Amino acid sequence: MELKPFDIDNRRLPDTAADSVFNRAAEQTALESHLEALRERLDELALAGGAPQEFADARLQMARALVGLDRGGEAWTLGREALDVFIAHEDFESAADACDVLFQADQPHSLCALGQGIWLAVTYPIDPDLSVEILTHVVDETPDDADGAAVAATTALFLADMRAEGTQRDNLMFFASQILGQVARRHGAVDSQEAFDHWMNRLELKEPEKFLVRLRNVVDVLVQDDWWFDRDALRQRLPVN
Repeated sequence: MELKPFDIDNRRLPDTAADSVFNRAAEQTALESHLEALRERLDELALAGGAPQEFADARLQMARALVGLDRGGEAWTLGREALDVFIAHEDFESAADACDVLFQADQPHSLCALGQGIWLAVTYPIDPDLSVEILTHVVDETPDDADGAAVAATTALFLADMRAEGTQRDNLMFFASQILGQVARRHGAVDSQEAFDHWMNRLELKEPEKFLVRLRNVVDVLVQDDWWFDRDALRQRLPVN
């Protein structure tokens, strides 16, 4: 795994938080329209006797739209229903996506959802973009002096390196490297490549067998034993246990 994310010129990641009021209003209108279309889609599925996964997919899309409309409580109910269906049908990428939406719903158990999304994202070879996005939430939620952000950022870089290919890999490696560099600056006051290498060695972030074990500890803190699926049963069905 290539670990050279320290960027001397300290380029900033895109900041989308400064959208204009007019753009936000247009986005809200588009989300409301999309939500109505999804409600109609659910009605159509009910009439046609749609498959459980089709209902779950529509509910997850509705949940995502509701999160965008700051209606987290409604989003939670739909997303949680969808997650159970995806797990039952072993659609683990959609299940991880549901966990991501549940985290963004900002409800009392959203951190629990984040932990379970991390477990799914690392355990199964899902879309690396989604895996990196989920792990980046840990960076955002973790205090500057905690090691959890470093572990999550390193894992994101590791998954991008191992699972992505071509342009997707290049983009994800750059993004994850920048995130890890930011974490190093805020956590260890890292200001050079030499300091970065020392920081990585001190936190044992160059050996997957070590930082992935530490990631399990992060997941345990987030979930607090409130698991919504049987991990042992899922592990037994993995190609390599």
